[in-house]
This record gives sequence, structure tokens and C-alpha cells, in this order.
Amino acid sequence: MKVVLAYSGGLDTSAILVLLRKKYNAEVITVTVDVGQEEELKGVEERAYLLGASKHYTIDAKKEFVENYVFKAVKANALYEGKYPLGTALARPLIAKKVAEIALKEGADVVAHGCTGKGNDQVRFDLTLKAYLKPDVKIIAPVRELKLTRMDSIKILAENGYEVPKQHKKYSIDENLWSRSIEGGELDDPFVEPPEEAFEWIQPLGKTPNEPLYLTIEFDKGVPTKIDGVKVDPVEMIKILNRSVGMYGFGRVDLIESRVVGLKSREVYEAPAALTLIEAHADLERMVLTPRELRLKRLVDQVWTDLVYQGLWIDPTRVHLEKVIDSMNNYVSGEVRVKVYKGSLNIVGRRSAYSLYRREVIDYNFGWYPSDEEARGFINIHGLYALTALSVRGSK
Repeated sequence: MKVVLAYSGGLDTSAILVLLRKKYNAEVITVTVDVGQEEELKGVEERAYLLGASKHYTIDAKKEFVENYVFKAVKANALYEGKYPLGTALARPLIAKKVAEIALKEGADVVAHGCTGKGNDQVRFDLTLKAYLKPDVKIIAPVRELKLTRMDSIKILAENGYEVPKQHKKYSIDENLWSRSIEGGELDDPFVEPPEEAFEWIQPLGKTPNEPLYLTIEFDKGVPTKIDGVKVDPVEMIKILNRSVGMYGFGRVDLIESRVVGLKSREVYEAPAALTLIEAHADLERMVLTPRELRLKRLVDQVWTDLVYQGLWIDPTRVHLEKVIDSMNNYVSGEVRVKVYKGSLNIVGRRSAYSLYRREVIDYNFGWYPSDEEARGFINIHGLYALTALSVRGSK
């Protein structure tokens, strides 16, 4: 049996690799997809071979991740339940796609992943793999099927003489360019404040600079292209913002999240670049779109975000929604100035050639004014339905 394993190098997938070899006598080919998880990539290939992989692939997909997934999320102002910028949810369909490509190339009988039965990722992996694999290739999830706990995984590695990956001794971490998620330990109690040791990207407020950081971010049709007037490579832009904004203490997310599988979970994230770009993009939209466009856009954005979170990247509805999103983003070009200080981020300026803000109209000192007759007429017509209803129903 030839198995292609989506291999992160962490605790669960390391245990799965050993299990597939020892229990099922399988030839295991491991695939690690680089979407910006810098720490997790250290020694991942060596670990795969040490644990018995017959072949290993490390695929650099950072550019594709940013340009074809992350920037779509920026244009959709994608914050699941108003807070989570979809870091893991965006990466999973790309990872699954790359794993499927290797499985087809290698003629694998089985594709395996390390998702649990309680998480969202099982949905994202299974559905995306089904979309790209041949029907006769079996998909297995040993952690889910055998109900393996983290203690079980530690035991499997220890019993076979392998060292437990250090990064998973206390917290379960999932990291990519767009976010770093932290689970486990004391975080399982939703009333406990996350300890500072859990965070790596974002400085504690007491260690942040005493002067604010100002950044000007330029967008072209909804896509961020420049920082402070300098054109920046897409991947480097995310890295720069994660470092610079995180240094000022901004970008932590702590929420009770509604999972796809019917469970509420406490989720903690670090996402300085994601929250900065989405906040700046949404602000620029408010300047260039009409009120009705904005209302429609918010509805479309929410449906798009929910689809991605729910593992339905393959759903054709996403493609239809993106045509609307892209059309509206044709006018989201301009600059947004942000101020970051002691854990807060504020938009302090914006400008665009497509701006619907007109000072010559809005300025109270010398701007255009409707006549009294025009104003009264508008007010009467605008409120006619409400006034008629009050009159007929006799209540206020």
C-alpha cells in the first residue's frame, strides 16, 4: 500500500507516519506545504525520513497562498463571526490540493491526514481531496478513525523510540503567514486569560515602543501593493506587517468560535497583518462605494467567509461571489494611513481617486446646501411610510 501523508512534522502526523509503517506496513510518502509556518518547517524533512518516509516533498506555496487565497480574503473583508481572519481555513484547501497533486503523481492508493473528529479541518481536507483525487484513491484520517488523543500520539512515538516534537509539548500550534492559532493547556478554560508565553508574534503592551507607528498602505483594486509608497512583494508585505504591527502589540484574537461540526471552541490567534489589511481595506471601501453597494458587499462578504470557514472552497458559489467582490473592488484603489500604538490600531487618514467624499459639498462653512423646500420635501417623502403606518395603527 502506498500512502501520501499530509505531513506537518508535528505530534499527530509524526505518530501517524510511524503507525502507517508499523501497523499497516505501508510505504509512506510525506508532503509538507510551506504556507509560511517557519518554525514548523525546521527539520521537517529530516524528521520525516527519520520516522521512515520513503520520499518527502516540501512544496513552497507561500506566493500562491497570498495571491490566490489571502488577497481574496482581504477583498472580502473576511472575518469569521466578526473576528477570525480565516488563517487556517484559507490554507487547508491549498495544502489539500498540493497533497492531491503529489498523490496523483506518485500513484498513491491512499491519502492520509492528521485531522481529528472534533475539528473543522477534517471537512476542509476531505472535501478538497475528493475534488482533486481519482475516485479509487482512499482518504483516511487515523486520528479520527482511531480516536487518538495527544497522549496516544506521544505514546506511539515513545514506544517506537522516537522523540516527541518539542513545539507540541504544551500548546497545539497552527501557523502560516496569515495567522498563528494557539490551542490547548490552560486555554481550554475560556475564563482564563491567555498567558504571555503563548504568544510569539505580538509583544506584551509593557514591552511595546512608547511612540506610535504610522503606516500608509496603498491598494490597487482591493489588493495591497505598497507600504509607505514602496512597492512590496506580496509575501514580504505580510511578513513585514506581522513583524512591525506585532511589535506594537496589535493583532490578538480571543473568541468563542462556532465550529462546523456543531461545537463551540475557545480559539486564540495572532494575526497582525491580517487584521491591519482587512481594517484598512474596509475603510477604503467606505470611501469609494455607495451605501447600497456597501450593504450588498457586506452580505456577499459574509457568505463568502462562511463558505471558506466551513470547508467549502470547492463550492461553485464561492466563484460566483468572487465575481461580485472583484467587480466592487475595481474602485477600491487608494491609500489608507494607520496608527498603531500600545495594542490598538486606528485609521487616521485615507484618500482615493474614486472617493465619493467631496469637501466642497460636505463642508458646513462654504459647502452646497439644499434649499429649505428641497430639504422639507425629501424628509416628508423619506418618512412617508413610517408616518402612514403610525397613523393607521395608532401607536408609536
